[in-house]
Parts: sequence; structure tokens; C-alpha cells
Amino acid sequence: MIIEPAIDLKDGKVVRLLKGDFDTVHKVAEDPVATAQAFAAAGAKYIHMVDLDGAKSGQRVNSAIVKAVAEQSGLRVELGGGIKSIPDVITVVESGAARAVIGSAAVSHPEVVDYALSQWGSERVAVGIDCLNGRVRTAGWEEDSGLDCVEFARQMEGKGVRTIIFTDIATDGMLSGPSFVQLSDLQRAVNCDIVASGGVTTLDDVRRLRDMGLYGAIIGKAYYAGTIDLAEAIKEAGAQC
Repeated sequence: MIIEPAIDLKDGKVVRLLKGDFDTVHKVAEDPVATAQAFAAAGAKYIHMVDLDGAKSGQRVNSAIVKAVAEQSGLRVELGGGIKSIPDVITVVESGAARAVIGSAAVSHPEVVDYALSQWGSERVAVGIDCLNGRVRTAGWEEDSGLDCVEFARQMEGKGVRTIIFTDIATDGMLSGPSFVQLSDLQRAVNCDIVASGGVTTLDDVRRLRDMGLYGAIIGKAYYAGTIDLAEAIKEAGAQC
């Protein structure tokens, strides 16, 4: 199982939010590049990055930082946040991201997903499904799309999407454990590579997700809060191919 340590970028700094609420933003590290290098030193091969400035304002002001992380850490960068259009996804890929994560636009502008898949293939495209009470949330988690999360995942699989990043908003940043039942339901519904996001807190969580056969798990707050040792988590997860 792939372990993806996370960096959320805002104003050039590494920050965290609780349940995606911008009112809870707080800095957890000064230097994104140094943080990414620490991830690599622990054995990570991938990094999950979210451009919160892009998500909030639509302005992609962190491209230089993303490029620096990719070049100076050697990690494969998975980048999401504020991809609303075809020009946005082009910018993300050109910034050095190995994989673009398309979230709300997959609901509101599915042609962005179609374009990305046609240009770069399923290896470099993921769809982020942000779920609350079984329904897909969009617009920075503020709007209820009315779509069932599992049914939407089936729709994306039908388009040719191979990687789904599933976030349970209720657990994000709460150090309360992942949503194992929802992840299991999603596994049964689609044949995509599923990455668990939100709530991963302990090595036991990592082991359980690994034993479920998930493709990956994102570790965010647990790393910064010190509840999980990244090197140990990677060791438990297995080969990071």
C-alpha cells in the first residue's frame, strides 16, 4: 500500500485544517520543500499536496513551490485544490505534478476529467471524492451536490478513471480513524485504486487499511501531531512502488 504524506499549502506555508474549515487554518511547518525532503528521508515515494490558495481563490500562486518540491525532494507529487477548468489542470501538470487530483470539477465540469484522461492517461489523473453522510460535497466541501458517493465513483470508473481519493469529511483532521465501512463499500462497488484520506491516526489504522487491500492512504495531521511515525507507517504498508 502506498503511503502519501500530505502538505496543504497556503500563503507558501504548510498548514492544516479541521474538516476543511478555513477558519481553523494553522501553520504546522514553515518550509514545504524541507518538509517534503523529510518525507523522502523516511522512505516515502509519493506526496499528496493540496493548493488551498487555488481552492479558495482560484489563483494558482503555489506552482513554483510545487515544482521545487518535485525537483528537490524526488517525490512523485499528487496535486489537487482548485482545479476548475482545463487550463487549471494543464497548469497543475506543467508545475511538475505526477498526478492531478480533480475534485469539484469532476461534478460540475466533467469534461475536465475527459480532457485530462485523453491527454495524460489514467496514471496521471485521479478524482477526489469528498463525502459527507454518503453524499458528494463540492466547492471546498461547502455545497451538497446531491450525488451519492458510491454511484458517482461508478460514473468516474465508467469514464476511465483508475484512481479515486476518498475523503470522509467528518474524519478529516480529527485523528479519529478512517471510515473503514465506507471505504469497504467503495471497494466492493468499483475496481479502481482507492486512496483513503481523512482520519488515519495510528499504525493500527495503516495495518487495517493495508489488510483491506487499499491502494493507498494519505497521512496528514497524524504526522504533524506526532501520533504516527512516518517511517514505521511506510514499513507497515509494504513496498512503495
